[in-house]
Amino acid sequence: MIYFSDDELQRYIHDDIPYFDLTTFLQNTKNRHAKLSIFTREELMVSCSEEAQRIALLLGCHVKNCMASKTIVKKGEILLEFTGTYEAVHQAWKVCQILLEYSCKIATYTHTMNQKIKAINPSCELLATRKSFPFAKRFCIKSILNGGALPHRLNLSETVLFFDNHRIVYESNKAFYQAIYAFKNKVPEKKIVVESTTLEDIKSLMEYGVDVIQIDKASQELVIQAVEHKNRYLYKNVKLLAAGGINLNNVETFAQTNVDGIVTSALYNAGCADLGSTMTLI
Repeated sequence: MIYFSDDELQRYIHDDIPYFDLTTFLQNTKNRHAKLSIFTREELMVSCSEEAQRIALLLGCHVKNCMASKTIVKKGEILLEFTGTYEAVHQAWKVCQILLEYSCKIATYTHTMNQKIKAINPSCELLATRKSFPFAKRFCIKSILNGGALPHRLNLSETVLFFDNHRIVYESNKAFYQAIYAFKNKVPEKKIVVESTTLEDIKSLMEYGVDVIQIDKASQELVIQAVEHKNRYLYKNVKLLAAGGINLNNVETFAQTNVDGIVTSALYNAGCADLGSTMTLI
């Protein structure tokens, strides 16, 4: 699992509180203490609560209660509760709540999508693209992991994936197919993944020994035809992925095709969880 260091969390805090909280400074609340409770207004999967808890601690608060990541909570339940000086609690309030709002929503969307897939095709995996928020990849990846998905690609250095734009250096598709064997020899510990959009191309890629075919923006019919061709000709080692525009509304359609994996960016577009908070003086 991904862990965030105190340095990373301090940088996040510093973005919101670079010097001091001007509003609470004006109130002159010396020696006053408060309690903050962050609760949910919807059923959620908790995510990054440990980071939110650590932020509260770094700001000098005392954590009373923290729901663990991957816990399903119902409307009205408290995710995080902490106490401290009035000023410290105010400083921790929004940085903790906003972190939870984004991460819990991503994890919940991921969990729901994964449940839909597994109910139809238990062997199909949900895979998240590398289209995470700029400057927030580790946060996004941790959120989708908490929700039950895996990264499709973490970065360009980690995986091999040929798109149409990579084929422009070859004089024909045949020349590209013939290069697949050389690719496999050059990186023997990697899978050679190629994106495709037509059945004819998919058949040729299988014939020339590609490891994984990513069927982009495909219809359910094309994916079914690709799966049937793979099974008919016993290409047991070839994995098929469906990708492009797949979300909660249509994921069951693609899970029914018996594809090996579903690739999506929709997890990152889940929005914010509906969280609320109450603060009281103690």
